[in-house]
Amino acid sequence: MRLYSYYRSSASYRVRIGLALKEITYDYFAVNLLRAQQKSGEYMAKNPQGLVPALETDEGVLISQSVAILEWLEEIQPQPPLMPRDPLQRALVRSAVNSIVCDTHPLNNMSITNYLQNPLGASAEEVQAWYEQWIWRGFDGIEKTLEAHAGTCCFGDSPGMADTCLIPQVYNALRFEVSMAAYPKIMAVWDHCNSLHAFQLAHPDAQPDTPPAR
Repeated sequence: MRLYSYYRSSASYRVRIGLALKEITYDYFAVNLLRAQQKSGEYMAKNPQGLVPALETDEGVLISQSVAILEWLEEIQPQPPLMPRDPLQRALVRSAVNSIVCDTHPLNNMSITNYLQNPLGASAEEVQAWYEQWIWRGFDGIEKTLEAHAGTCCFGDSPGMADTCLIPQVYNALRFEVSMAAYPKIMAVWDHCNSLHAFQLAHPDAQPDTPPAR
């Protein structure tokens, strides 16, 4: 398999966690978002959506969109599971996942914040306020979900699909210096997951395209 990824892409980060949890090996192909390589003719020929991540299977089929990739990984290699077996519990996990990947992350990704600044002319302070608004709105609901369902991970004590989505979103929030004081459950899951080897392997600082420390 070949993973097209950018080290700081939270959607790519999700997939890297899923691959690491399932111990699936892959080749890493870096796509630099700051240089707009995702919109290059060569990449668009492979992935017309012009986004990362994308996973190219051993058969040469390319799958885009992080949740679609994670669901495919779950189907081809069910162990260790990313989803519970019980249908109701699966629905609850999907609800948390969708809150992050549909309602929170898309409003704060780089294409949106860049557009706020140019052409809309938002100041750095206004962009930060926008970013914080959507993080807090999303995390308010996630925190309450974790109060009801979390163990050391989002749902119980085994990392799953909700954790693959939450950890990258927390990483982004911390990188943009968003206060997390109101979210002790989220931060407890963050601390625990980052102690696990799979999450360490997937961390942005551990990727082949991570810039060297200055």
